[in-house]
Amino acid sequence: MNEFAVVIIPFLGTALGAAMVFFMRAKMNAKLEKLLLGFASGVMIAASVWSLLIPAIELSGERGGNAWLPAAAGFGLGVGFLLLLDSIVPHLHTENQKPEGVKSHFQKTTMLVLAVTLHNLPEGMAVGVTLAGAMLGNTGITMAGALVLSVGIAIQNFPEGAIISMPLRSMGASRPRAFWYGVLSGIVEPIGAVITVLLAEQVVPILPYLLAFAAGAMIYVVVDELIPESQSGEHTNVGTIGVAAGFVLMMVLDVALG
Repeated sequence: MNEFAVVIIPFLGTALGAAMVFFMRAKMNAKLEKLLLGFASGVMIAASVWSLLIPAIELSGERGGNAWLPAAAGFGLGVGFLLLLDSIVPHLHTENQKPEGVKSHFQKTTMLVLAVTLHNLPEGMAVGVTLAGAMLGNTGITMAGALVLSVGIAIQNFPEGAIISMPLRSMGASRPRAFWYGVLSGIVEPIGAVITVLLAEQVVPILPYLLAFAAGAMIYVVVDELIPESQSGEHTNVGTIGVAAGFVLMMVLDVALG
C-alpha cells in the first residue's frame, strides 16, 4: 500500500490542481500565479538537495571512492537530458507566443500540455528512483523518505495543475476539457515511477547517479522555466516569497519526517 501511495500521490496533486478550473475564474490572478510558480520552484529545489543529492552523496561515500563524483556526473547528465528534450519536443509556455522545440503542426493546447509534461517527467523519475532505493534496502533511503518526497512533489504539482488548466480555460476550452488536459500532463509521473521500480534491481549499481540525474533534471526545469516565469513582469516579489515558502516547507518535511 505504501508503495502504491508513493507512486500515485504526485499524480493526485496534479489532478486536484487541474480541478481548480471548476472553482476559479477564467483567468488566474497574476499575483497568485507568481506565488504558485515560486512555491513550486522552492519545493523542487529543496527536494533536489535533501531528497536526491544528499542521499546520492551519502550512498556513494558508503560504497567508497569519491563521494562527490556520482552526484556531480549524474547532475550534469540530468541537466543535459532535459536540455535535449527541451530542444526536441515541441511545446509552448503560457507566457510565450513562440513554440519551442522542433517545428510541428500541434495545436496550441497540445503544446501547452507538453510543456508541463516536460516539467513532470523528472519528478516522476525522482519518485521512482527514490522508491526503488527504499524497496531494495541497504541504500540509506527509507520508505518514509520516499513518501515525503512524493508528498512534496504532490504539493508543488497542485499549482502546476492549476497553471495548465486555467490558461486553457481562458483560451476558450471548456472546464471539463481544460481539467482533463491538466490531468493528462501529470500521467507521465506514475508511469515513469513504475518503470523505474520495475527496473529496481538493475539500477542498484548506479543508484547515486540516478538520484543526482533526477535532481539535475528538476533544477533545469526550475532555472530555465519556473523561476523566469515567476520573475517576469510585475509582482516579482510575490514569486520570491513563494520560492522561500516552498523551499522551507519541503526542507522541514524532509528533515522532520524523512
